[in-house]
Amino acid sequence: MIALTDTGDVPAAVAAGTASRPRQTGEAMSVARLAAGDIKAFEALARAHYDRVHALAWRMLGNATDAEDAAQEVLLRLWRNPPDLSDGRAQLSTWLYRVASNLCIDRLRRRAPVGLDEIPEPVDPAPGQEEITDGLRLSERVDAAIGALPERQRLALVLTHFEGLRNTEAAEIMDITVDALESLLSRARRALRHALADDWRAFRGDDVT
Repeated sequence: MIALTDTGDVPAAVAAGTASRPRQTGEAMSVARLAAGDIKAFEALARAHYDRVHALAWRMLGNATDAEDAAQEVLLRLWRNPPDLSDGRAQLSTWLYRVASNLCIDRLRRRAPVGLDEIPEPVDPAPGQEEITDGLRLSERVDAAIGALPERQRLALVLTHFEGLRNTEAAEIMDITVDALESLLSRARRALRHALADDWRAFRGDDVT
């Protein structure tokens, strides 16, 4: 016979087991339902995380088509093999960023490198459009300079600067130490300073001097 708690409502063995388990977040419970095949749980999680996954892929890959393909692949992997968040410590966003990061790096390594000299020259601006054209030119040069970085330097920069993650979060996603992450960021910023030269001040990086 199973002993009861003082309230007489819950078997003591069940109560003890429940107390020993970490409290699950709503998202962890959604992932657990997803693992059991709940399509509605998957759709809710996909809606909640798609934009950030797509933004990371777009910054890493540089075009909408590849970013869409990568984001869809991340969600497909979530559906097929969702992570175990039952320990209450892991976060789904970390898992999704890691999967997206690895997919993007794999795609980049299959590409031929693109240099700054391959950016097309803009046409002469119409009167009153020079300021807009200058801004577009700068944006193109910044994107191209980021795109020319080695994959892991680019990823470190995207996670911290564009996705707004703390260094500790970015390091966890990349599975490296914080010191290693900061080294990647330092090298990335040096490369961007060199590539952008006089344009560097227009690029707002963290801790830039």
